[in-house]
Amino acid sequence: MYSTMIVARLDGADIETVAKLFGDFDTGTELPHTMGTRRRQLFAYNGLYFHIQDFESDNGGELIERAKSDPRFVQIQQDLLPYIHVFDPDTWRSPSDAMASRFYTWQVGA
Repeated sequence: MYSTMIVARLDGADIETVAKLFGDFDTGTELPHTMGTRRRQLFAYNGLYFHIQDFESDNGGELIERAKSDPRFVQIQQDLLPYIHVFDPDTWRSPSDAMASRFYTWQVGA
């Protein structure tokens, strides 16, 4: 399984709006399935936004790259712009600059 976590800024007053936008995207389009998304989780803490996305296979990064040109992907990005703000505007060049690096993982054995 492949996972990503994006860290950004989010005003607590916008949590419901962001949840609705993703809810409509996840249940109203097949794009999450096309990208191989198995689970999406959104967290907020003290003005921070954490977006964790789990994918079916290790090629999730490749599938995201392919999806970036899809009009539905472009639209959700545009819809989120008023609500999700980059964590560090001085270093941000692309969404990959907002991705956290995993440095430890553990899971229950099969």
